This record gives sequence, structure tokens and C-alpha cells, in this order.
Amino acid sequence: MLSSSLMLRRFYCLSAAASSPSSSTTAASRTLTSHRKRLVFLGSPQVSASVLDALFSASSTPDHLFEIAAIVTQPPSRRDRGQKVMPSPVAQLALDRGFPSDLIFTPMKAGEESFLCSFKALEPEVCITAAYGNILPTRFLEIPTMGTVNIHPSLLPLYRGAAPVQRALQDGVREIGVSLAYTVRKLDAGPVIACEKMEIDDKIKAPELLKLLLSKGSELLISELPAILDGSAKAKALPQDELKATLAPKISPEESWLSFDEKATVLHNKVRAFSGWPGTRAKVLVIDPKSDKQNIIELKIITTRVLENNEILRGEVDDILFANGSLVIQCGEGTALEVSEVQVSGKKVANAAAFWNGLRGQRLKKL
Repeated sequence: MLSSSLMLRRFYCLSAAASSPSSSTTAASRTLTSHRKRLVFLGSPQVSASVLDALFSASSTPDHLFEIAAIVTQPPSRRDRGQKVMPSPVAQLALDRGFPSDLIFTPMKAGEESFLCSFKALEPEVCITAAYGNILPTRFLEIPTMGTVNIHPSLLPLYRGAAPVQRALQDGVREIGVSLAYTVRKLDAGPVIACEKMEIDDKIKAPELLKLLLSKGSELLISELPAILDGSAKAKALPQDELKATLAPKISPEESWLSFDEKATVLHNKVRAFSGWPGTRAKVLVIDPKSDKQNIIELKIITTRVLENNEILRGEVDDILFANGSLVIQCGEGTALEVSEVQVSGKKVANAAAFWNGLRGQRLKKL
């Protein structure tokens, strides 16, 4: 495999490509596939890789209508415990599929002059985006002749922005969905080609839900691709109702702290919404009843549910109890939260029973 410094950073202009000895081969190849639309995919994380995989499969059928002309993704970054510089999951999938490394572009920003030059030289007809992670400037959007279509994991115009799944779960919604929409300069405000709704329970977490929605979005995209490629999708796409638009702003690490003055339902929804990143945290007081020694620790709250029966509550309002295999924490307005999984800083995720047993008789109080 090519080294990280060599792969995924190949920018070239049409004038340079024209002087290449392989330009005649490229021209012949384009002639043979001229009836197929030139599609460029933009995406970065693992959930985007599933969309790209669906496009690879669709483009390999005998009657396929398009070819994947290029892939645009985030630059290689340091990941995992070894902190090795690794390509994005989308780039890795493309390489594993044998896609040419010089057609995988990794600009820091989609407005870079060298990237736009290379992108324009590809003569793309349509672009598909799924969790790409960069804002697309007007100069980019003007290049694909048939437009850019985004898979957005919400029922637009609801939850426009960077964190639609997280904000929807935080709000406790039970109906959610995925939309195919044309990309315009205004954030997630383009005409909607199609959408699919689904009901969710109060247990699903953001990473699982995002994976599910992008999977549904892939299916929706493949079914709508013929209309997108022949241009009829533009005629049927519906403008969004700006009066119903809501925003899903980017999550900040500071939001991860839990306040037990809030209702248990609010906290449970936040734990589900912020699962994965940034997670949810709380500071608790550990008291040794023998020595009265006190210590404040930070707990990452992994899995919760709202306690339906408050009869098991006893002791002082600040006490954190253990019952039925879970930590029980009293919250605002007389509600209570059960915590079944936690993580102490520097340690692995543990179930509440293992964590409680590790306290060896010490008491917990919320702060």
C-alpha cells in the first residue's frame, strides 16, 4: 500500500494532464463510457463509507448509468491508540476496492485553488455527498453540471446543520428520517428530492441511529439515481418550507456535562444523543465512611434509562444508590435516572455492578 505521504494528495490541472503520455488512453476510455454520467463522491467517516460501497456496487452492474470519476474526503489523520496517520474510512474503502489513489482528493478545504482546478478538469456531472465534513463553496457547486445531492440524516427542513441526529435525540423525537436534497449555498436548504421516515424507540444511541439512517439513505439514493442522472429529479424536487426550518448546531465538548437538577428524561436523551462523541460526564463525590476521606472523580455516563418506579429511592437527595444492577441518581422534578454503564477516566467501560463493587463500601454523592 502506498504511504500516507504519497497517497491521497494528487492535484493536477487539465493543462498538465493534456501533456501526459496517457492522455490519449484517457480520452479513448472516456469515449467508450461517454454514455455514463461522471459522478464524484464526497464523504469521510465510516458511515459515509457504506454509501460509497453502495455506489461501487451499483456502478458495477451491467446496465449502470454512471461511473465514479473521483472521491473527495478528509485528509489522513492520526487515529486509534497508536496515533498512526491513517486515511479516512472512505479513502481506505476506495483503496481496498482498487480505486486509483490519484483520483482520491483530500483538500483541507473544498475551496482550495489547486483542488478546484483538478476537480473541474474531471468534468463531473453530478456529486453525491454524505457526511463529508467540509463546507462546499459556490465555486465548487457551479462545477457539476447536474448539481450536487446530499444525503442528510433528518426530515428536512428539520435539523439543518452539523449534528442533526444528535440534536434530534437530544430533543427526544420519536419520528426521524433521512432526506435527499440538492445542495445550495445556504446550509441544508436545497430542494428535497425524496425522504424516508422511521419510528425509533427511547433506547437507540446516536452512532447506531446515524449508521441506520445512512444505510436507509444509501437505498434511497440508489433508487433515485436514475432520476438524478437524467435530470428529472430537479423537476420533482420540492422547495423546503423555511417557516418550519430548525437548526442542529455543532456540538461542543462543554455540552457533555450533566446537571442532575434537570429531569431524568432530559438527561437520558442527552446521554443517547452524545454517545460516541463527546460523551456525557458527571463529577461525583466518593466518601470513605471509615476515614471520612473524600475524593471527587469524573464519571463518563455510558448507558441510562429513566426510572419508572421511584419507590426504591431512599436516603438523602444527593445520595447515589445502587439497585437492580444500576446506579440510581435522583434528578430534577422528582425524577430519577438509572445508570447501567459507566467509565472512569483511564479505564474501560464497566457495568454499574462492577463499578459499585470496586468502591468497596465507599459511598457516592452527586455534585
